[in-house]
Amino acid sequence: MRLIISFSALFLSILLLQLSSGGVSPLDALSGLSLGFSTAEIGALGSSHFIGFFIGCWWAPRLMGTIGHSRAFAAFTAAGAIGLLAHMLLINPTAWAIMRVATGLCVAGCYTVIEAWIQAKVTNETRGRAMGTYRVVDMSASLLAQLLIGVLEPASYVSYNFLAILCCAALLPLTLTRVAQPETPAAPRLRPLLPLSRSPLAVAGVLVAALSSASFRMVGPVYGRAVGLSTDQIATFLAAFVLGGALAQYPIGWIADKFDRRAVLIWLSVATIAAAAVTILMQQNGTWAVMGAAFLFGLTSFPIYSVAVAHAHDFTETSERVELSAALMFYFALGAIAAPYSASVLIDAYGPAAMFTMISLAHALLIVFGLWRMRARPAERRTRYVYSPRTSFLIGRLTGRQRDRDR
Repeated sequence: MRLIISFSALFLSILLLQLSSGGVSPLDALSGLSLGFSTAEIGALGSSHFIGFFIGCWWAPRLMGTIGHSRAFAAFTAAGAIGLLAHMLLINPTAWAIMRVATGLCVAGCYTVIEAWIQAKVTNETRGRAMGTYRVVDMSASLLAQLLIGVLEPASYVSYNFLAILCCAALLPLTLTRVAQPETPAAPRLRPLLPLSRSPLAVAGVLVAALSSASFRMVGPVYGRAVGLSTDQIATFLAAFVLGGALAQYPIGWIADKFDRRAVLIWLSVATIAAAAVTILMQQNGTWAVMGAAFLFGLTSFPIYSVAVAHAHDFTETSERVELSAALMFYFALGAIAAPYSASVLIDAYGPAAMFTMISLAHALLIVFGLWRMRARPAERRTRYVYSPRTSFLIGRLTGRQRDRDR
């Protein structure tokens, strides 16, 4: 309990930040629809978010080293708040894309600061409890953020102002805490070739996970509106996806620790293709059928990133874990940048089902590649499964020692 209290300011900042950043993506999609943006323009907003996210992941550790944790957090939060408030001052899809770069920068920068702070304060004995609480807070806030869309009016200054207030409020707990700032950790080197040399399948899994998650979360509201969902139903639709993903983590983690992770990845992709097919078939069968399909899609697709990351760490030495995690986040960001725009273009050309067709094709390629890799070398079992948040390049510092436990 003392540990939770000592980190309460950081966890409250995470909660407020996730409520703000998690709400802006679906709000932008619905606002774009009401303002007459094309589907491709709405998809470009999601891609722009991940451009900012990638810049923030790379820049944040270096900025912390220059000005410290609290000032870096304040700078990134200010960028996010400005991006939110400027939406209704200049209604233009290109301008909104630039604003979404700012909000993506805010998310990556703020999470980097918080994760570096937590890493500096935990010990081997408290790491598990701290990370467990961190994940619960992050996932709970993400779920609540999707439900916010049910009460926020699209294309409204009040809605964006409310999200900006939440973003600014995230400043207060962290900057007012009496806990001393930690020493700044060294920024991890970005070595994109490292995971390719350790596990090409893990890189493929991360790219496919990015394609699935980013497409659904950024373009999902467009899909929901196309199949006849109201705004509050779209909120539930997105929340069902997040809830399915959250509930899948423990059982999939247990399975991934018992069996060959490559086989787990393959079967998860098979299940995701089936879930995508169910989603397409259920789109005309009523609201509850669509919600159930979204839950099933989250259940099958969400854990793929963590399984792929765990598989990469099976072939990696302890000294390389932070750099490996950073490189895998690099590939996730690349996949996430391309996914929303691609999904929106396909929806424009072929209808709402095209997004899930694209996702299914990607998973089919992952299945083929996984089967080929299973013949290339025997399985390696060295680390335990750890749920990996897709938040910053520094997340490897928090999960590294957990992976080596029971090695």
